[in-house]
Parts: sequence; C-alpha cells; structure tokens
Amino acid sequence: MLDELLGRASLKERIDDLEEENERLRKRYEAESDRRADAATDRQEAEAEVNRLEDRIAQLEGELDRVEAADSGPTVRRREHLRGPRLAEVLDRLASVRTGPEGALTAAIGEAGPNTVRDDLEDVLGDRVALVDDAAPCLCCVDDAGLVSATLDPPVQPDRDPTWDDRFALEREWFLPTGRYAFALVRADLFAAGVYRGDDRVDYRGFESDVKGSHSKGGFSQARFERIRDEQIDAHLDRCREALTATVEDAGTDRLYLVGQRGVVETLAAEAALDPDATAAVDATGDPESALSDAHRSFWTTELRVL
Repeated sequence: MLDELLGRASLKERIDDLEEENERLRKRYEAESDRRADAATDRQEAEAEVNRLEDRIAQLEGELDRVEAADSGPTVRRREHLRGPRLAEVLDRLASVRTGPEGALTAAIGEAGPNTVRDDLEDVLGDRVALVDDAAPCLCCVDDAGLVSATLDPPVQPDRDPTWDDRFALEREWFLPTGRYAFALVRADLFAAGVYRGDDRVDYRGFESDVKGSHSKGGFSQARFERIRDEQIDAHLDRCREALTATVEDAGTDRLYLVGQRGVVETLAAEAALDPDATAAVDATGDPESALSDAHRSFWTTELRVL
C-alpha cells in the first residue's frame, strides 16, 4: 500500500522487466560469443587445411615438372631477356672469358639449325645440342670444357663462319644500339620512324592511314572490299616509302633497322630499294610515337639461354 502511494510499485515492476531483459540479452550475448568462437575455430582449421593442401599441390607440381623434364629431354637451365646496361654487363662477362688456343667457339646458328657445327657442339654439349636447335637463329658461345654454354639472339644476326679462338668473338653492334642510325616501324596502317644516336632519339616522323580493317557485310562484296583495302594499303606504302627515304637521308648514315608486320616490312624494303641492316617482326600498338618507342625497346632486347 505504501509502495503504491509513493509510486514505488510501478518502478519495481519496471526494474523487474529490465532485469529480465538484461538476463535475456546476456544469454543471447553468451550464445553469440560461443557461435563466434566456434566460427573462428572453424575458420582457422579451414585455413590450416587450405595451406596444407596448397603445400601438397606445390609438392606434386614440382614432382610432375621433374617427371616431365626427365621424359622430355634436356631443358634450358636459365632464360633471361636482356637490354641496356644489364645486356652490356653480360656481354662484358662473356668477353672476359679466356681459354687455351681454339678453346672458345662462337657460332652463328641459322634457321635451319646448327648442322655445319653440330659435330663440334655435340662434342661439348652432348644431347643438349637440341637446345641450340630450339634457339635458332641465335649466336652460340661454348667453351671446350663445357663451363660456358649459352645462346643469345642478337637483333643483328652476324653473317660469319664459326670461330674457335681463345675468347668469344662478340661485337657490341650486334646487340646494342650504337652510333647514328635510322629505325622505322611499319604496319599496314601505321608508319613511325626516328633518327637515333645510341639509345636516344633525335628526330621523329610518323603517321597513320585510313585502312579498312575487316570486311563489313553491309554494302560491300568481299571482292570489292579487298580491292579497296589493297588500294588503301598501296597508298599507305607509297607514303611510307617517301617518309623512310627522307628519314634515312636525315640520319646521315646507311644504317637502317626496319621492323613491324613481316609481309609489310619485306614489301617496303623491296619497293624502296633499301637493304636494312636487320629486320624483325614486332607487335607494337598505340599511336605512332608510342608504338615506335615500344618497337625500339623490343628490337634491342636479347634473349639469353643458359644451356
């Protein structure tokens, strides 16, 4: 009666309700904590299992690689693409090698394989001579003790007979941009050329031509489409020939490196009556100036294979 008069009854009821709610929330929290602990444990166990399986997969892949290597014959021990200072460093190392008289073989291997020097190579490399076939065309450096055995694919393939000497016969001009020269990239719809001094470009010209890319089925017959495209390419090559001739003249040198689409490069070289020091097929995209930079970098890159 006194509680009701003083308003305590309603307060006590409210306190009881809050205590019940607090107890309910406490039990809910404890249950949620248990579930989270269980989930964390499950996650840790799952992560441990994933790590174990990944380690096992890596182990099995390694075993598979070894089995495949054993079945497929000899493999290249090391492969690296070299350019710039790194390439110059490797060339210096090879040039520093000294052997006895006729202890170091330098052989330019053509597309047909190392038939002319196969006997010499087999004496040193044994069945690993097949790796030289795979690398052709290339320049092969081998010493008679088998301590050095490597191939390189220089941008400028040397035209010389195999040489046995007390050191490897390597010319830096085969691998590195030196002196003043003209360098041009040509595609069926793009031309870019520069005059270079070493690795630095000192002059540039380039353009793109409107050449149909693929046959549209709306309005043109296939024959008519191809005729129009051929005419556009011919007109483009006429522009390329004039620009390339001007570039070579501006360079003040007869050294020319011509790269791009293989068939287009060959056609342009023949029609312009040019004899490039080297040609190469490169896949350079983008606007003419950026494509030229990519092509120049790609061309002056050498792949080293340690046999």
